[in-house]
Amino acid sequence: MSRRRAALALGLAAAALATAGCTASAADARPSVVVTTNILGDVVGELVGEQAEVLTLMPPDADPHSFEISAQEAAAMERADLVVANGLGLEEGLAQHVATAEAAGVPILEAGDHVDVLEHSSADASGPDPHFWTDPAQMRAVVGALEEALAGIDGIDAAALAGAADAYDGELAALEADLEARFAAIPDERRALVTNHHVFGYLAERYGFRLVGAVVPGGTTLAAPSASDLAGLADAIREAGVPVIFAESSQPDRLVQVLAEEAGVDVRVETLFTESLTAPGGGAETYLQMQQANADRIEAALG
Repeated sequence: MSRRRAALALGLAAAALATAGCTASAADARPSVVVTTNILGDVVGELVGEQAEVLTLMPPDADPHSFEISAQEAAAMERADLVVANGLGLEEGLAQHVATAEAAGVPILEAGDHVDVLEHSSADASGPDPHFWTDPAQMRAVVGALEEALAGIDGIDAAALAGAADAYDGELAALEADLEARFAAIPDERRALVTNHHVFGYLAERYGFRLVGAVVPGGTTLAAPSASDLAGLADAIREAGVPVIFAESSQPDRLVQVLAEEAGVDVRVETLFTESLTAPGGGAETYLQMQQANADRIEAALG
């Protein structure tokens, strides 16, 4: 290769590197928003679109009570322009990381600060219930808080954000009305829920369901039922005439199957998407898809 051609090749390579560097710098210049759960990560993504880099810590099909993050992800939280967390004790393994980010000066938005918090209503669970997203009306309140927090970040176009938030709120309002009509059509005597753990308090409050009980006592999946717990719940199922027990997509349904056998009645087991979105093709890739899929299954099982 001649000197001239070699110099030209080097020049082109340098230009390509410079262009790539500019592209990377442009992408890196976007604001950074770190979100703890994949449900809230989906909602934040709907609001900001490509205006910000959104890092969702919780992988698909995970348990929000027990998932862990890497050192790199923890460091990203401390560099973020905003950290969005569920709060109310949901992300039990991330509380210290959120506190560390806050101590580093990162603004923190906890969704639980912006909903009408319910207390766990069962004898085996106490404290605030963190599962507010089962009621779309509560998520609408969170969207309003997210819009306000995101609008204060440099580099976010407030007008574009407001348009996206209005559009998404409209979808949530339509979902809310759809669930209202579908669940109202389920006979009162069949509007009863038994699940893996206490996750549907907000849905029950909003749409008039009875919470017969949960397989795992307490408000977290980290607890474990005793034989007497299962026997007591089996008695309640027989007394209430519950036709179906709902297992959670992110949790093995072995205990639910044991409970169905313990109940000694014709009770089937169905799966709901409760605390995590799924990977692509899993049936609940977004919050809206998750809510619609659950409504379909509850309506089919109890209607």
